[in-house]
Amino acid sequence: MTAPADGIALVLEPKAGLVGGLPVKRSLPALARRSVGPFVFIDEMGPAPLPAGRGIDVKPHPHIGLATLTWLIAGRIRHRDSLGFDQVIRPGDVNWMTAGRGIVHSERSPDDDRAADTVLHGLQIWMALPEAHEDAPPAFQHVPADAVPGLDLPGGRLSLVAGRGWGLASPVAVFSPTLYADVTLDAGAELTLPAEHDERAVYALTGDLSVAGQDLPPGHMAVLAPGAEPVARARTPSRFMVLGGAPVEGRRHMWWNFVATSRDRIERAKDDWRAGRFDPVLGDGEREPMPGE
Repeated sequence: MTAPADGIALVLEPKAGLVGGLPVKRSLPALARRSVGPFVFIDEMGPAPLPAGRGIDVKPHPHIGLATLTWLIAGRIRHRDSLGFDQVIRPGDVNWMTAGRGIVHSERSPDDDRAADTVLHGLQIWMALPEAHEDAPPAFQHVPADAVPGLDLPGGRLSLVAGRGWGLASPVAVFSPTLYADVTLDAGAELTLPAEHDERAVYALTGDLSVAGQDLPPGHMAVLAPGAEPVARARTPSRFMVLGGAPVEGRRHMWWNFVATSRDRIERAKDDWRAGRFDPVLGDGEREPMPGE
């Protein structure tokens, strides 16, 4: 963790890992910060080359108590779930899956993509559902790129992926006040980050970026101080995410792919997965084992 500048509460350095054989950089959860707004989990996937004949294969696995959001910068992923949805997501599209009381899904490279060299790069996000909705019926929403609202900036472009900000409202069906925007800036351009939400952070993707005058290397996340309106400035062409919203109420327990307000609820989900009580993914009969199985 790096010492912060004025306007920044803290800077989180990523942890490197592998998910489904794909290199990831994980900024949340961290020891110093468990959440920012409803965001409780952030993985940046890649950028990873996938040679011809290879792909990603994340087998069917369960979730409870959260919503997932997939946002791609390069490549494609085929989502299939226990509700019967079968959807390929492309850069600029949004896949929003509400787990609620329980859902199962798989994430794989489309068959067509495996015939050629490809690159996969994107973000996998989990948002904790408010306590009143943590056992909501599972659901899936796909928002195509042309339905994601955008804004031309002086020397840049902003896409509002989810929630509200900069006078825009995304069609993604969030459950609490949310901000999730993708920003690109040309060299020398800057953007003031308004204090529209209680909690906010900036996640750097590419380029030479500073926030409040402090360098923010790719993969690092600056959690902004409450009420501060720092400036993000690009020294070279840069891309970053601005995220946040209303803080999560109460405590959230996380284990594997489960998020819940009580440990008992997570134990029940473990038992249900072991016993095969989750609905299967239609057309994908494999099963991801739990840790320790």
